[in-house]
Amino acid sequence: MTRTWKVLIADDESIIREGIRSSIPWEDLQLEVVGEAEDGEEALELAVEKQANILLVDLSMPIMNGLTLIGHLREQLPKCKIVIITGHDEFNYAYEAIKLEVDDYILKPVNPGMLGEVLARVVQKLEETTVNEELLQMASKQIDKNFALLRERFCLEWIKGELGEAEIREQLSFLRMPGEEPDYVGVIRWPEQSKGKAFFSEKDRQLLLFAIENIMEEHLEPFTSVHFRDKVGLIVVLIWGKPQEAVFKQIEADVAGYLKIEIVASYQEGSSGDVPSLYAEARASVNRETKLSPFVRRTKEIIADRFENRDLSLEGIAGELNVSAVYLSRIFKQEMGTSFISMLTTARMKEAIRLLNETDLAIHEIAEKTGYESQHYFSTAFKKTTGLPPNQYRKRN
Repeated sequence: MTRTWKVLIADDESIIREGIRSSIPWEDLQLEVVGEAEDGEEALELAVEKQANILLVDLSMPIMNGLTLIGHLREQLPKCKIVIITGHDEFNYAYEAIKLEVDDYILKPVNPGMLGEVLARVVQKLEETTVNEELLQMASKQIDKNFALLRERFCLEWIKGELGEAEIREQLSFLRMPGEEPDYVGVIRWPEQSKGKAFFSEKDRQLLLFAIENIMEEHLEPFTSVHFRDKVGLIVVLIWGKPQEAVFKQIEADVAGYLKIEIVASYQEGSSGDVPSLYAEARASVNRETKLSPFVRRTKEIIADRFENRDLSLEGIAGELNVSAVYLSRIFKQEMGTSFISMLTTARMKEAIRLLNETDLAIHEIAEKTGYESQHYFSTAFKKTTGLPPNQYRKRN
């Protein structure tokens, strides 16, 4: 479609304005004269009102001279092209105008042929600039439209370890993601998704995955996060910030409550490695968890929920589950690769480290909150785990 560009003529001599208007084949040049002004103030008002694309301006005008007009126009209508009209004796004056980045100039008396050539060049500039802007806008819209897809593609390459550090930084900036590695890499799956269509149609499966993602997004709203699906359909989430463990538990609880399905999730902290290795650890953890027997899975849940209870024991849990303590101990060790007491101690120490770092609680209070009968018992276990007594650990950090 052919565009028409709007021209404003500003000169205090009516004969010059009329001469310009009548001597140029405006339509042939894709131009339309939308107004005339005899002083700078009127010219500025008209140019802004009409949104002029081209201003033909005499430098010597009353009320507001051409230089002042150009200065104001550059602020209020920066895309307007400016052609100055000047006499020979005003050329130094015109030079000042050129510093204001006028697009061209023409000497008086105005030669119609020369003015036509100048206008043709200005129109070409306008066309080129507009086409470039339109292409950029189209590209920007296309990028925005496919932003989620671009992010997902980048993240998939990132977790595979296929990108160099410089490329990662560049992509993070381009995709408007934080410039550093995430604090957590999480992997979520629900056991049914590996059972295929025997239980869920593909449509139902996708709806459930979207619902899980929505619940997760809601709980992670205070933090910056990006989630996507890996090549086998697991939900992967990168989290910048440090949610409490309770946030992750609540995601699982809400999925179970609202969607009536159980998910298995693992969130690996960023301090333990880069994104590809954290993803691999989280995925391996989820895969192990998916294969756990109901007794072992429930025992793990009880440890996570009740580690602060000093009376928590393997025997007590076995009684709850109606199995023998010997049997539970054996299958727990077989499936988890560690003993019940070792996992319980790890959970307690993890919480103790958090409380030492994030609170001013006394050591005996931390001992109580992590399930130990006495400060002495707690300090001994803490030193055995970390190599330092609790007080020294707190001072070091």
